[in-house]
Amino acid sequence: MRDNPEQRIDAKAVPYWRWSAAIESAFLLLIPTGYHWAQQHWHWPAWITFVLLGAILTYAVYAIVFKPIITWRTWRYQVSEQEIDLLQGVFVKTRTLIPMVRVQHVDTEQGPLLRRFGLSSVTISTAAGSHQIPALADEAAALLRDQISVLARVVDEDV
Repeated sequence: MRDNPEQRIDAKAVPYWRWSAAIESAFLLLIPTGYHWAQQHWHWPAWITFVLLGAILTYAVYAIVFKPIITWRTWRYQVSEQEIDLLQGVFVKTRTLIPMVRVQHVDTEQGPLLRRFGLSSVTISTAAGSHQIPALADEAAALLRDQISVLARVVDEDV
């Protein structure tokens, strides 16, 4: 059996994911707010508002406190001359091997929140779809993008 990949994503991914989950949770709170408004106007059962609120707050605690650190601890990647090895997951581990010969192009992506934390994501595209290495430091993401691009070109020239 082959060894697990050794490279981790940047530790700044944890606060980035926490902020992202907090923003998402704030938008989710619009659901019980809207239901409460409808309940006032159409006399729907009030207990549903509390169930919705409890479910969303439980999800928010999980998504803000626990999920970011678990994801950071379990995400690994490795780039070699022949392939890109991605490993993620806690209970269900997903391991993806992308042969360099299949890489069509590689991109870096950065939204406003990623930019705030100095992070970028690297997206590797193949004919079968795309795969993402999330939340790398800007410099590391640019170097990785360039490294994969060069390795994919070299493999393509040998074929």
